[in-house]
Amino acid sequence: MSSRLLGLGLHWEEMPEGETFHTVGRTITEADLTAFVGVTGMTEVLFTNTEYLDNETDFAGRRLLPGALVFSIAEGLLIQSMLQRTGVAFMGMDFTVNGPSFAGDTVHVECEVLTSRATKNPARGLVKTENRVVNQHGETVLTYTPARLIKSRP
Repeated sequence: MSSRLLGLGLHWEEMPEGETFHTVGRTITEADLTAFVGVTGMTEVLFTNTEYLDNETDFAGRRLLPGALVFSIAEGLLIQSMLQRTGVAFMGMDFTVNGPSFAGDTVHVECEVLTSRATKNPARGLVKTENRVVNQHGETVLTYTPARLIKSRP
C-alpha cells in the first residue's frame, strides 16, 4: 500500500525549545475509574467508597480520581497526538498533583518544550517538556516534566 500513514508522532527536531502545544480533551468517566482501580489494585477507600467520601471528606457527592489515573489519561492523549512511533524511551520526570480531579472532568494537556537536543546517538534526541493537565474549569490539576528520547527525522 502506497498511501500516507496518518497519526505519526513528531520527531525531536520538530519540537524546538519554547514551542507550545496542547492536546484535545477527554472526559474521565466512572467506568475509567473502575477499570483503573481494578487493573492497578488501587483499592483506597477514597476511590472505592462513596459513603466514605460523603461522610469523611470534603468531596461529598463526587467520585475522586487517583492522580495516577489522570496522569495515565494525559500520557494517552500525548502518545496518540505526538509520540506515536517516534517515542523511544521515557527517562524520568518531576510530578506534582495541583488539585483534585473527579469522574466527569474533561482534561487536556498543555505542553511547553523546555529542552530539545541531539544525543550521542544520531538516531534520537532528548526532549523535556512541562506538561500541565488542565480541567474544564481552566484549573491545572497536574504538572509534570517528562524527559523522553525521541527519534530523529529519517
